[in-house]
Amino acid sequence: MSKFTDSFRNVFKIHDLRQRIIYTLALLVIVRIGAHVTIPGVDASLLAASTRNQTTDNLFGLYDMFVGGAFSNAAIFALGIMPYISASIIIQLMGAVVPYFQKLQQEGEEGNKKITQLTRYGTVLISVLQAWGVTIRLLNINVQGAPIIPVGVQGMMWTVSTILILTSGTVFMMWLGEQITDKGIGNGISLIIFIGIIDRFPFAMLDEYRLIAAGTRSLVIEIVILVFMVFIIAGVVLVTQGTRRIPVQYAKRVVGRKVYGGVTQYIPLRVNTAGVMPIIFAQSIMFIPNTVLSFFPNNEFLQSLSRYFVYTSPVYSFIYALMIIFFTYFYTAISFNPKDVADNMKKQGGFIPGVRPGKQTSEFIDNILTKITLPGSFFLAIVAILPAFVSAYGVSGQFAQFFGGTSLLIIVGVALDTLQQVESHLLMRHYDGFMKTGKTKARR
Repeated sequence: MSKFTDSFRNVFKIHDLRQRIIYTLALLVIVRIGAHVTIPGVDASLLAASTRNQTTDNLFGLYDMFVGGAFSNAAIFALGIMPYISASIIIQLMGAVVPYFQKLQQEGEEGNKKITQLTRYGTVLISVLQAWGVTIRLLNINVQGAPIIPVGVQGMMWTVSTILILTSGTVFMMWLGEQITDKGIGNGISLIIFIGIIDRFPFAMLDEYRLIAAGTRSLVIEIVILVFMVFIIAGVVLVTQGTRRIPVQYAKRVVGRKVYGGVTQYIPLRVNTAGVMPIIFAQSIMFIPNTVLSFFPNNEFLQSLSRYFVYTSPVYSFIYALMIIFFTYFYTAISFNPKDVADNMKKQGGFIPGVRPGKQTSEFIDNILTKITLPGSFFLAIVAILPAFVSAYGVSGQFAQFFGGTSLLIIVGVALDTLQQVESHLLMRHYDGFMKTGKTKARR
């Protein structure tokens, strides 16, 4: 404990690191303030009444989780950073099938600049479309016959101004994320999502306290659940950090008077190459039935179908787990190309001992990646369906989200990445880090 305290003091001894942390915290405070500033023209009291009993088992609930409640607050940051994430995913998927984007990915820094610019344009386009959808949704919300947008305010002017406000809010958040990445500490976009999710944790703890105070839950069960949560987090850390290293031998080459190669390096293959994306894809699809039901509440067929797509249903958990396993392989195949790795090794004079360069190397890497992805996909599926099992023991739905799924993976992943950057600053200036070895393992 004293070592951790000393390391924490060391963080604030370094002027540059201290300034970066303060700068990052200041911008994240701005993000949270914007999540509570209601769009002009919206009746805040009626809005609060309309969201009091709102369910979270639909796409709107998933979206609201990522933006830290800004969507349900009808705030100026209601779209959050999600249009940028959507644009990034679309560009990445197009890079696997469209030759133009494949060429950009191979052009190095210049290609990355063009991809970043196209992602920004895509962010604006998606923001406009989503903002238009938000205006339609807000105009159709009524509380006991009273619209949350007064009749005198409704009109083309309000719709256009709201679209501009929401789009500008997303662009501003994208800029804040880039500023955090450049001048702060950690990945700005990831931290914005992280702070939105973690903001709900105190309220979730308060819900649990109320259940204990009301006698609904015993303190012993609460302690057991918290210990269980610690083990789950430890498991997430092990999976996100787990890698299989493949040795690559580089033969000696003499060019003039310089000698190149003659060393052994390693290709790290992550157990969870796909990250949190399989859960996001699967969750989005699984929420479609309840989202459609929200538009047709009187349809008997959809009412009967929706019972199987409640996240506490065994049918929901089974289908959800299968989809996560599928999307884990799908996204891994998109984000990691063994053929490109084999070609680059061959160009640089590298080879895997006992494996011929070229096609056989590509097949060897692909075979290992397929094998280590299987346990990674099963673990993702288990973590994703854990909130459903925890809820069965009386845990509030808001608190159950922190026992698994997207929330837990994002929180752990972003925390590790940020801690790694802090650790690097400490080691560069010859300070002891947070770990006993003086360093943390980088997430690759």
